[in-house]
Amino acid sequence: MISIEYLKAIRGILDHLEKTQLPAIERAADLAAAALTRGGTIYCSEIGHGIQGDFIGRAGGLMAVEPFKFNLAMEQKIPETPVPEGRRGDAGAGLFDREIETVRLAVNAGNLRAGDVMVTASVSGRNKGPVELTLACQKKGLKVIAFTSMEYTRHVQALHPSGKKLCDVADVVIDNGAPYGDAAVEIPGFPLKLMPVSGVAMDVAGWMIWGRLMEKMAAAGTPPSVWMSVNRKEGPDFNNQMKAAFEKRGY
Repeated sequence: MISIEYLKAIRGILDHLEKTQLPAIERAADLAAAALTRGGTIYCSEIGHGIQGDFIGRAGGLMAVEPFKFNLAMEQKIPETPVPEGRRGDAGAGLFDREIETVRLAVNAGNLRAGDVMVTASVSGRNKGPVELTLACQKKGLKVIAFTSMEYTRHVQALHPSGKKLCDVADVVIDNGAPYGDAAVEIPGFPLKLMPVSGVAMDVAGWMIWGRLMEKMAAAGTPPSVWMSVNRKEGPDFNNQMKAAFEKRGY
């Protein structure tokens, strides 16, 4: 049964995280905890199909994790290839990479500060947006935690002009264990494997980081502010108290 086969694939991912990624998760938790206790912020960029949303504002989770989103909308058409000779404007100026320039603008225009932590991801590791986000954040003094698949990234070429992949630039790399192409289950009648596993992997690995961070900070006598479900009777009052503590301490 395909449902069982998918569960087997996910169990393989969980085993991979337990057997190979605990040291990296420990380093990531240390980075994030240090940022919070020194007055910094943890930002989470868009991670594979909205997975970052599970880390933000969730019951049992940290108040300190904030989204990092940006969008650039322009009515004027921006050429993504060199402008033909003789055209007005930037003729001969060379290639304009809108994605890279947008990332740089967002990092420089945002409220990011040295000492903060950024979380990002690219399953293949080849995509230029997360690589540029990492480089731009590091230039500003941030540390970057990245989710990627080392198996996947071995089979692809970098798209970033530096020739680097996400695993080459991030401060801490979490290998999510996804296979080349991400999909992991063979279903009769299809010429390729289906049902991706990277989303589950990154979600679980992320909560392993946050859980370890909460454990470390509590053990140090500085437990961070956390969310309680608003559907519990005491939830709203608890969250208001936590918000007050968060605004005062920054964690």
